[in-house]
Amino acid sequence: MRISDTLTGNKREFTPISGNQVRMYVCGVTPYAPVHVGHAMSYIVFDVVRRYLTYLGYDVRHVQNFTDVDDKLIDRANQGNTTVEALAQQFIDDYFQSMDSLNILRAHEYPKASQEVPGMLEMISGLIEKGYAYESSGDVYFRVTKNADYGKLSHRSLDTMRAGARLEVSELKEHPMDFALWKAAKPGEPTWDSPWGPGRPGWHIECSVMSRHYLGPTIDIHGGGQDLIFPHHENEIAQSEAFEGGDAPFSQFWLHNGLLQLDKEKMSKSLGNLVTVKETLERFEPDAIRLFVLQSHYRSPLSYSEESLQGAERAALRLRQAVNLKGPENTGDALDASAYRERFKTAMDDDFNTPQAVAALFDLAHEINRAVEQGRGVNDAQETMRELGGQVLGFTYTEPDVAVSDEMSVRIQALVDKRQALRTERNFADADAARDELTALGVTLTDTPTGTEWHLQG
Repeated sequence: MRISDTLTGNKREFTPISGNQVRMYVCGVTPYAPVHVGHAMSYIVFDVVRRYLTYLGYDVRHVQNFTDVDDKLIDRANQGNTTVEALAQQFIDDYFQSMDSLNILRAHEYPKASQEVPGMLEMISGLIEKGYAYESSGDVYFRVTKNADYGKLSHRSLDTMRAGARLEVSELKEHPMDFALWKAAKPGEPTWDSPWGPGRPGWHIECSVMSRHYLGPTIDIHGGGQDLIFPHHENEIAQSEAFEGGDAPFSQFWLHNGLLQLDKEKMSKSLGNLVTVKETLERFEPDAIRLFVLQSHYRSPLSYSEESLQGAERAALRLRQAVNLKGPENTGDALDASAYRERFKTAMDDDFNTPQAVAALFDLAHEINRAVEQGRGVNDAQETMRELGGQVLGFTYTEPDVAVSDEMSVRIQALVDKRQALRTERNFADADAARDELTALGVTLTDTPTGTEWHLQG
């Protein structure tokens, strides 16, 4: 199995640090607004990474944080005349509801930044003692010039970073790129006591501390969106490896998913160009949303559109129908799905290539339909689809809850019977017209040896 590593820029063989154990940390959300489809893209990707590693037999421990101490969260709470804690919990609840609806497995731990401050104070103090950080008027900054390989994740030098950044001039910093580990208290903000006076932690320190606390000083996989490479993940590496010392890396592999775009811009809360997960789930089933994401490689950008999701919904229906199709019991001439399982595994072993893995599932679905028409057994092949699509890709294969009135059901069945009668008479033109009428009603047909099955799309 080979995985693309952002740090080295290479696709490398995956070997966990500790035998069968895989320790994976994924950066979580800042809970100040509803989660959007861009978040869903990232967490579906890392859900599949975790599922596949588990499928291979690894013991995966997955940790994902909530950044509940943040400028935007504080501003939003102050504007809404509520507390930071209450606002964060509101959107943490929203996060879990949305991710559960998408069949995303919950992480083993969800630490909150507000609850990990003692560990942050310990790491900051250690960095000061080692000369990697300094106090300045109640703030504490990381000294980037002390870190010889600062910029190695984003593959940039300090000079190019400074030239390309819009930096506020601050007399508190030794170097413009020095980043805050601790921020002195300001009115209207939550504060904690520290050796440098009351204040609150900076953004980057929390993930280093949480990862170390729950997974140890070196982990196997650190994940997140490509927008986190710099400065967040770059700063995590710098402070973590400076604190630990020695040659051990902070993370063996850095995995970054491409970004979801809306109108050619990154979908984000700060830009305001977002579609929430709840809004999307009102129109599309969870399997369709997962398929929309997984039909593209995780490192590639993805463009949100209603048309793409509608196409994914039709495609998810084809998979579901093949899995649930009633065929004869397995016989000596039953469909053998082993070649499709190997194709699927080969694709996933190549940097989690879900587009090729999904293609193998669609080809298997096609063969299941053909086998049923030929009177061959498909039970084992359908079980393979449940194993690969369900266990690994997270599809539920469940019918969406669509209410159909008795009047509509009678109308649909009458058109289905009419089409079948016309086909028997070999009047294919009028049969196709009947099918077009059904399609206009949102009905999808599946012809089987035992008759025609119909499904009303949500």
